[in-house]
Amino acid sequence: MTVRPAGFKRCLGNLVSNAGRFAKSIAITGHRDHRWLTITVDDDGPGIPAAMREEVFRPFLRLDDARNQDEVGTGLGLAIARDIARSHGGDIILSDGPLKGLRATVRIPV
Repeated sequence: MTVRPAGFKRCLGNLVSNAGRFAKSIAITGHRDHRWLTITVDDDGPGIPAAMREEVFRPFLRLDDARNQDEVGTGLGLAIARDIARSHGGDIILSDGPLKGLRATVRIPV
């Protein structure tokens, strides 16, 4: 498969950076089959309520009630990450993860 290296690196970097900001443990896994490259970033942080999981992709949205308001960030990381994934023909989906925090799944067609 072919990706734009700088963009794809930024996509994954934003997801890992978010996980590292809010969690103590992170697990990153990758899998490729005949149709998709799937990368998951799991963490043990506070997660994101299911009702807000699409909303957090909106630019400048921050969930400060669940996080430190003094934390650095503009609320663009997830919006940029999803934009990059979609520009590669894929997407990012947020769900509950096995570490009791958030799971971010990036799927890109191969």
